[in-house]
Amino acid sequence: MARSVKTAKTTIALIVAASLTACGGFGGASREVPLDTLAAEDIFKKAEFELEDGDAKEAIVLFSELERLYPYSEWAKRALIMSAFALHQTKNYEESRAAAQRFLDFYPADEDAAYAQYLLAISYYDQIEQVGRDQGLTFQALQALRTVIERYPDSQYAKSSILKFDLAFDHLAGKEMEIGRYYLKRGHYAAAINRFRVVVEEFQTTTHTPEALHRLVEAYLALGLTDEAQTAGAILGYNYQSNDFYTDSFNLLRKRGLDPEAAGRGWLRDVYRQVIRGAWL
Repeated sequence: MARSVKTAKTTIALIVAASLTACGGFGGASREVPLDTLAAEDIFKKAEFELEDGDAKEAIVLFSELERLYPYSEWAKRALIMSAFALHQTKNYEESRAAAQRFLDFYPADEDAAYAQYLLAISYYDQIEQVGRDQGLTFQALQALRTVIERYPDSQYAKSSILKFDLAFDHLAGKEMEIGRYYLKRGHYAAAINRFRVVVEEFQTTTHTPEALHRLVEAYLALGLTDEAQTAGAILGYNYQSNDFYTDSFNLLRKRGLDPEAAGRGWLRDVYRQVIRGAWL
């Protein structure tokens, strides 16, 4: 949360003492006083109070009005980043992104620029739901999170961005697995192999890799391509020998009188060589 939210409680008493007469307090009566008669600081503190009190929508209105009444001021700058935060709190993700981007455009060197970029990134990330959905938002989240990690590596938001980046990356692999399983169950083995190959080659650091290798064993055995099935099993055994998917693949191969070992040529043999060199995973 932006630092100004954390200071709301400490400023409320000061506001009451300084502007109770002018503003009529912070209840409904305060809305009767025209905002253009208040100083920028007073509007900002009123917005902070509403945000702390749980009325994020009212806070957004006040932050917006502060920007309109006192453009280019220090208080307007602070209101803009707080507006982006409040919009995210109310799940107005597109508007939150717009506010965060405006902050980055106007104040790229400001100390809150890292937070603005992080808000922009998580506004994409928080919209990622089921793996069956379109993955456009996931790609945008990855791009925005990467920007936080690379541009602000020493900020307090870098560590969280790395974690979310890994989860979003895993999400994309999950989409490939979902489609691959669909094809595999319907006997469309070539199409299934293409999906599982994407996971093995492009998403090998995700949690879906062991299953992808096992499904390759299944698909290749179904097509009678034993060399490829054995090689997929060998890669699985080399990296995930204690995994249940390796046990299943081993049993499938043994039923055919085969062992999990590098055999033949092809893309899996190339992956196996990378595994041996330590250049994979």
